[in-house]
Amino acid sequence: MRIIDKINKSEQFFSIEFFPPKERDKWPRFFEIAEKLKAVRPLFASVTYGAGGSTRDHTLEIVARLKAELGLEPMAHLTCVGAEEGYIRSFLAALRAADVDNVLALRGDPPKGEECFIPADARFRHASDLVSFIREAQPELGVGVAGYPEVHPEAGDAESDMWFLRAKLDKGADFVVTQLFFDNDKYFGFVNAARASGIGKPILPGILPILSKAGVERIVSMCGASMPADLLAAIDAADARGGAEAVRAVGVAHARAQIEDLLARGVPGVHLYTLNSDVMLEIVHGLAPCSRPRVA
Repeated sequence: MRIIDKINKSEQFFSIEFFPPKERDKWPRFFEIAEKLKAVRPLFASVTYGAGGSTRDHTLEIVARLKAELGLEPMAHLTCVGAEEGYIRSFLAALRAADVDNVLALRGDPPKGEECFIPADARFRHASDLVSFIREAQPELGVGVAGYPEVHPEAGDAESDMWFLRAKLDKGADFVVTQLFFDNDKYFGFVNAARASGIGKPILPGILPILSKAGVERIVSMCGASMPADLLAAIDAADARGGAEAVRAVGVAHARAQIEDLLARGVPGVHLYTLNSDVMLEIVHGLAPCSRPRVA
């Protein structure tokens, strides 16, 4: 089933995101976590696609198993990195053969060690090119795309970044999942700007919990998200006071507060970046009952 159809029929919901472990000996633990996270009743589960295709075959196998064995509605990430028409066409066909109905179309980050994105095929320079191709090759697939509340790191400015987002949607994408952010006003400002530019499709906020100081510093440096001064101060104080466990407690509390506020302000749903961890169960089950979608 296409995710956009589920969104249109659903009240507020959670969705979740995984990244495939590179080592197959870690797969049993991965599927154990996925089974546990079914308790949040996710509307869908997205699975990332490694830079340069480093885990793309794993992505295909994992989304198929999430659907067949766990009954989740999976969405496979697909990027332009290293993309050639023949491979993308075969990947999409394999998804359909596995009864996977949804794709998240991304340009993708350059492979490790490369500073700039260099397309392997001139046809796939931007995520919008990938959206167009998916609509041509497998028109029945549901297609999501990414949005950046604080502007894509490579975009010249917010206006040009919004132009690219609108192009992806105009070429056939169904909905948007945002990059992580730590200040909800950034998300709502982004949505307001999108609506003012003529974008009317759903924009789902993406929330990532801070589980370690080093981890969040690495992720923020990659995606360009900003840290509110009070949150940064709380993390520094927690690290000095109690180390990793204290930082984790601050991160869990902040993610929970973000989710409660987003739901209270009427977002269609919240996309949870799980980090392949069951910490999301702790976060979601700790939500105030009045602000929580139905969970198991």
